[in-house]
Amino acid sequence: MIAFGPVPSRRLGKSLGINNIPDKVCSYACLYCQIGRTLKMEVERRAFYEPELVFEEVSKKVEEAEAAGERIDYITFVPDGEPTLDVNLSREVEMLKTLGIPLAILTNSSLIWREDVREDLFEFDFVSLKLDAVSEPLWRRIDRPHKSLSLEKILDGMLAFAEGFGGRLITETMLVNVDYGGELEKIADFLGELKPEKAYIAIPTRPPAEPWVEPPSEETIHLAYQLFSERLSGRVEYLIGYEGNAFASTGNVEEDLLSITAVHPMREEAVRELLRKAGADWDVVERLLRDGKLIKLEYGGRRFYMRALPSRRKP
Repeated sequence: MIAFGPVPSRRLGKSLGINNIPDKVCSYACLYCQIGRTLKMEVERRAFYEPELVFEEVSKKVEEAEAAGERIDYITFVPDGEPTLDVNLSREVEMLKTLGIPLAILTNSSLIWREDVREDLFEFDFVSLKLDAVSEPLWRRIDRPHKSLSLEKILDGMLAFAEGFGGRLITETMLVNVDYGGELEKIADFLGELKPEKAYIAIPTRPPAEPWVEPPSEETIHLAYQLFSERLSGRVEYLIGYEGNAFASTGNVEEDLLSITAVHPMREEAVRELLRKAGADWDVVERLLRDGKLIKLEYGGRRFYMRALPSRRKP
């Protein structure tokens, strides 16, 4: 299921997602990842799907969404792993541009030190860069990167990319329940140098890879906002609210549920709203649970449903 949605996005409006990396190949193993623990740690770019297949799947979803009267603001690469690991990314972007819809990508920034990755990212209209830490010990604790990666090279690559990028550049910093010490001020200083259009401050809102991970204290969140705003003249926003239940149904509600929850765990109320739109009842969910295709989780006092990919299956 390469294409999914459209789904509501707090950054992008209505976003049609592209899952161009299989579960779960990534250069990081972040503590807070909503997809689950990383199965394969990789940093070498390679082919995963044929670009023609990606284009075909996305085109089909665009047609279905348009037929259903659904708006698409962006087509977004937001896969199970790190999207820039895909060596065919440039070719996929070239083909998708023919659809006439702005293209976005959410990357963990880990490969941005590579010139070929920066060249690929230059082709997007909207790029979101992860920036969870600028100090080596905290970066390794939160993002748990591949051992070959260098934070210094990544930060230099981010600055080089920002200097040459003509589209919309944002950053996202995930805050969790660890001791930041003076790290938030250091992140703020780097943001002041990077000069993104907007810096988002996020907290975990869906079940994380490690069960002990929780949002930080309100004091930590507010301090980050204050420090970031001082460097960016107020161009800072919280990314801590619920994005809503406006998930699109494109005709096959079972396929919609599995494709969306593969990369975007859904609250129970969002699942019920999707079923209502599709004219389906809760028996669909019960059947997927019985068949082991869907799992149910509790986090923050709420119930979530996620596709039962290998990294999420219970022992």
